[in-house]
Amino acid sequence: MEKRHRVLFQQLEDYRQETLKAIDGLTDEDVNHIPDGFSNNILWNLGHIYLDQYLWISHLTKETIPLPPGFNEWFNFGTKPADWDTPPPKLAVLVSLLQEQPKKIQAAYKDRLEEEFPATESGMHTIAQVLVRTIFHEGVHLASLNTIRRFLGK
Repeated sequence: MEKRHRVLFQQLEDYRQETLKAIDGLTDEDVNHIPDGFSNNILWNLGHIYLDQYLWISHLTKETIPLPPGFNEWFNFGTKPADWDTPPPKLAVLVSLLQEQPKKIQAAYKDRLEEEFPATESGMHTIAQVLVRTIFHEGVHLASLNTIRRFLGK
């Protein structure tokens, strides 16, 4: 594997660890609380981070990625907890999925990072480019969940 690919996968893992550190010590009650002025909670941000990486890979490759049942309804773009008809996963389930995801992505795509696909509307045409975008996206949601955490007084 090329050095730049190793670096990309290391960044995927490192930024995920930052996300998981940011929720250390929080309870299911904490992550489900929606502070005044917010439309989402920490749990939604975590589920959205997980889902977003797979949705962008799938959007690019046009390949189906098996997702846990309900994830599109709970965590897709434009969703919010106020609209949930069924209970979302518990925090421990999301933490486990988030911990495993970087390794699963590396195992599935390590030899395909530079494979060319028709460009997305934003011009991405490789899995490597999509992963850079999703790492940035995770940082945006990490900032959101850190803000919500401050509102919780944690």
